[in-house]
Amino acid sequence: MRLDGGTGPADEEEGVIPSVKSPVTGPVRVEVTGLTKVFGAVRAVSDLAFTVEPASVTGFLGPNGAGKTTTLRMMLGLVRPDAGTATFDGVCYADLPDPVRTVGAVLETAFHPARSGRNHLRVYCRAAGLPLTRADEVLTQVGLADAGDRRAGGYSLGMRQRLALATALLGDPAVLVLDEPANGLDPEGIQWLRGFLRHLAHEQGRTVLVSSHLLSEVEQTVDRVVIVGAGRLVREGSMDQLRSGADGAGTVLVRSPDASRLADALRADGTHVALVGETLTVTGRTTAEIGGRAFAAGVELHELRPHSSGLEEIYFQLTAGQEQYAAAPGTAEETPR
Repeated sequence: MRLDGGTGPADEEEGVIPSVKSPVTGPVRVEVTGLTKVFGAVRAVSDLAFTVEPASVTGFLGPNGAGKTTTLRMMLGLVRPDAGTATFDGVCYADLPDPVRTVGAVLETAFHPARSGRNHLRVYCRAAGLPLTRADEVLTQVGLADAGDRRAGGYSLGMRQRLALATALLGDPAVLVLDEPANGLDPEGIQWLRGFLRHLAHEQGRTVLVSSHLLSEVEQTVDRVVIVGAGRLVREGSMDQLRSGADGAGTVLVRSPDASRLADALRADGTHVALVGETLTVTGRTTAEIGGRAFAAGVELHELRPHSSGLEEIYFQLTAGQEQYAAAPGTAEETPR
């Protein structure tokens, strides 16, 4: 097989190395328990625990230096943890009988620049004992069928991201672990990736873990979120759980011409209320509870609705003060991403 990206006879090779193991069937649950890693004086990850559920897309979020990449590398057996485990249906990555068919991962994009996209994938097919036909199948799957014979060195950043994703899909894995998969994609590519990942999870039942800094895109893509800061878990849960808060009641906005009297009535019940003019922000009560209290107090309401925070607002509230690098307010310098 030629490795220089040429399209001579080696590219037309029909030989196949058959796989001797059957593909993984059924959903796979990922569980991280007590992961800890120290590099010298730096405690990169500290007693981290979370789960990644099947048939869902989970966003893995945190500021630079929060320990995300170290965590992913420990999950995939690339870094040995000082303590804790990361398992796939109870089995560590190193002990999986057929890891390429269980977990597909993209932590970085690195290709031989002279090798065609198709040949790049065929090299991995041979190494993993997969049929060479899988190369063409995944090229089509990620939208690179027409670029398979082009050298990877001439690919755009977005095309290289697609090729990396194709590499992760070669074994038709039950789990996908992706680090910044939208990096370099244009708006159409990002929209395609969003639909593609949700299809893999919701329609095919795969377990998808995605690390990203594109919070607005993550909000439209994921079902669950794991947020870390300074190597520790900050919050884990579905988007609805994050929006509603730990108590499940969330925040409610109320507008009334008699707002101060309603605020006094709610505070008498131990409810947290913030009052600005005619508007109250009430935490820990449902709209029904607040409406009933207002009715009992004879307070007229002009507006009563739950306040749904966006992921960006929630993220910055939860990770405030945990950035590795932060410019002073009002300076021209920006926080690195």
